[in-house]
Amino acid sequence: MSALMKEAPRLVRTQPLMELSGLSKTYGNVRALDDVSARVYPGEVLGIVGESGSGKSTLLRMMNLEESPDAGRYRLDLPELPEDLFTLDRFERRMLRARRIGIVYQNPHLGLLMKHSSSGNVAERLLVAGERRFAVLREKAQVALEASEFPIPRMDAPPIELSGGMQQRVQLAKAIALEPAVLLLDEPTTGLDVSVQALVLDTLKRLQQERRITMVLVSHDLGVIRTMADRVMVMRHGRVVEEGLADQVFQDPQHAYTQQLVHAKL
Repeated sequence: MSALMKEAPRLVRTQPLMELSGLSKTYGNVRALDDVSARVYPGEVLGIVGESGSGKSTLLRMMNLEESPDAGRYRLDLPELPEDLFTLDRFERRMLRARRIGIVYQNPHLGLLMKHSSSGNVAERLLVAGERRFAVLREKAQVALEASEFPIPRMDAPPIELSGGMQQRVQLAKAIALEPAVLLLDEPTTGLDVSVQALVLDTLKRLQQERRITMVLVSHDLGVIRTMADRVMVMRHGRVVEEGLADQVFQDPQHAYTQQLVHAKL
């Protein structure tokens, strides 16, 4: 990614597209999130990094309205939405996810119907959003699959017959089919071979450059975060311990935990 493309989102800081304030969540005796706040600006890639149990995946599920916090608010700067998205009911959340929020899970089984065709998986998202014309569903599914660099001759193959990298491309096509306002990525390259990881990241970078998609990328892999992110949030034990521009965080980490992560990667 060129320096110009990396800098663009940093120069426009008028109004956050996504804003979460004071999120807290407890499961039994475990405090998964402890007064976490986050802002994501239009066109940028926010990377969230931390070890297992840091709270990063819980935070992403809340961004996707799969869970509600014990306390806190969630706002998207989009027309006709309430000031706090956690006030939406289940149906309203489902519609918002279908139309404005895309997600790629680490485990493709969470995002795909593994025995349905790849094109059918993409079409399912379009169906939820209200499209019913078969020809349009087919055309838009193909366009999304092409954008994710999925081999079109295999668009009718079910994900269960595909490699892990191809399954992630189907998830990505499904996520971007309706041009979401924000794309959430939950460890999208974990478990893939290094060469396949690089191809998936190249696709994500190309989409981000061409479409200026706002992205939130969760990963425990600092190499992935460094490749993709404009800004970085470092989480530990349910709290944000450090936040800043990616280059600053990686070159001059301030918190002892961030220093530990960076040095372990070197």
